[in-house]
Amino acid sequence: MRRTRTPHALLSALLLSGALVTAGLLPSTAAGAQPKAEQKAPASDGVLAAMQRDFGISKQQAESRLAAEKRATAIEKKARRAAGAAYAGSWFTPKNRQLTVAVADRKKAAAVRATGAAVELVDRSAGQLDAVKKRIDRLDAPTGVTSWRADWKTNRIVVEVRTDLQSDNDVKKFLARARKAGPLTVRTTDPTPATLAAGTVGGDPYYTGNVRCSIGFSVHGGFVTAGHCGGAGQSVSGWDRTRIGNFQGSSFPGNDYAWVDVGNGWWTVPVVLGWGTVSDQLVRGSAEAPVGASICRSGSTTHWHCGTVLAKNETVNYSQGAVHQMTKTSVCAEGGDSGGSFISGDQAQGVTSGGWGNCSSGGETWYQPINEILNRYGLTLHTA
Repeated sequence: MRRTRTPHALLSALLLSGALVTAGLLPSTAAGAQPKAEQKAPASDGVLAAMQRDFGISKQQAESRLAAEKRATAIEKKARRAAGAAYAGSWFTPKNRQLTVAVADRKKAAAVRATGAAVELVDRSAGQLDAVKKRIDRLDAPTGVTSWRADWKTNRIVVEVRTDLQSDNDVKKFLARARKAGPLTVRTTDPTPATLAAGTVGGDPYYTGNVRCSIGFSVHGGFVTAGHCGGAGQSVSGWDRTRIGNFQGSSFPGNDYAWVDVGNGWWTVPVVLGWGTVSDQLVRGSAEAPVGASICRSGSTTHWHCGTVLAKNETVNYSQGAVHQMTKTSVCAEGGDSGGSFISGDQAQGVTSGGWGNCSSGGETWYQPINEILNRYGLTLHTA
């Protein structure tokens, strides 16, 4: 059972809800009717403040962006249906608050525009690009190759290689074979991606042996997190070292997701911890945010940080092996943040996998999408 402690002392008002906490998450307030002004607010003052800090924008600009992203998410679903097999990806542009949908069939353009999206005509559909990427996924990638993905904006496959190893013979051989699979663009990058587990230190974590990670999202019966944090059957303890449960399923590499059952006096709540930087965030669903949308991350090491969705369905080549279908973001992270929550507004997005850089100088982080995890294990997201 969760015990009260100084860093996250429970407010008396929150105690009235009667919900206890799971691995560092504060209880939600009781559900009920809210004033119209609250219902119209796109996010809490804390989230707006975090966006102002991380994006360098005003409160009004943050509110406008969140409202536009919510509209874009709704439009994207309609546009994808209208495009059908000709759908070739989509992205949100913060500058003009516009969702752009790439379409590989001119005949579908009018129907897609009718949904409210801008249209860009391209040569290859998302399905065709994914087929090329899957052929590349079957290749053995050397350590000099960091990641590859279908890039919707360029309508090509983008492969990233380490700058210091771009002339390596193994890298050259990989690229030669990859080019045979389809249209390719090569970009160089200095960092090497790494998973973000950490040795045992203080904070608000969960533990598997001497590995510290972060909880992702509550599901009915447990929580989801990163697969590299533990294998099926391993025991999990909470921030206070009392037993929570066991890993019921885990996959890494190939994927990077897992779920842990919750018992032994622990509860689950539909909340993402704001760590005092923002108010704790209720989780109300898992609608997928488009490329270009703002997104925030909560983790036990670096707490709360925000950024932008950069790319989807990217294969990341960790030293332990490649992980597929990842989403790339500009949000920073550090060791121990693995498994933590990526959320856009009140919609769950995914669990933190790995990245490069840190929260002092910046970096990029990948997450495994939440809906894939739920579908894989037949889980139901715990929502408010």
